Amino acid sequence: MQRKDLVEAIAKKTGLTQKDTAAVIDAFGETLESAAKSGEKVQIPGLLTMEVVDRAARKGRNPQTGEEMEIPAGKSVKISAGTTLKRAVKG
Repeated sequence: MQRKDLVEAIAKKTGLTQKDTAAVIDAFGETLESAAKSGEKVQIPGLLTMEVVDRAARKGRNPQTGEEMEIPAGKSVKISAGTTLKRAVKG
């Protein structure tokens, strides 16, 4: 599903205009981005959980040369599906 399809589907279900729905989706995205920057965990019960996780430094290999290299520590975003989404997939 593309963003346009998502906007249309939500607008149809809520009765909002597509312009208003797009604004809500944009605000949602900005809010998630802001939470990720500040390291906050976001939970939408049944739907998803988003959290920032620390990744430890590790050794890896350059796929072209096979040379071993050090991959530095960093941060990543972890998104987990909630129970409602999991049940939808299982049918």
